[in-house]
Amino acid sequence: MNEDQLLQRITVNPEIFGGKPIIRGRRLAVEHVLGMLATGDDFDTLLEGYPWLEQADILACLSYAHRLVEHERVEPLILGAAA
Repeated sequence: MNEDQLLQRITVNPEIFGGKPIIRGRRLAVEHVLGMLATGDDFDTLLEGYPWLEQADILACLSYAHRLVEHERVEPLILGAAA
């Protein structure tokens, strides 16, 4: 499954979580999945906690996050020497 196909699993519904990105129209926000992964939960833990969740859904969340940051631009901050 390519990234575009994965991202089709991410939907937005103004009636659910105020329009935040969710997985396949369900009441599970992308940010929640990313937060669980960031704190050390693995795919198996997520899949056990949400029986309807599929591995491709987790990959879709990672792809979504990647798309958000892939074009980020970081400008260096140059501080002048102290007088």
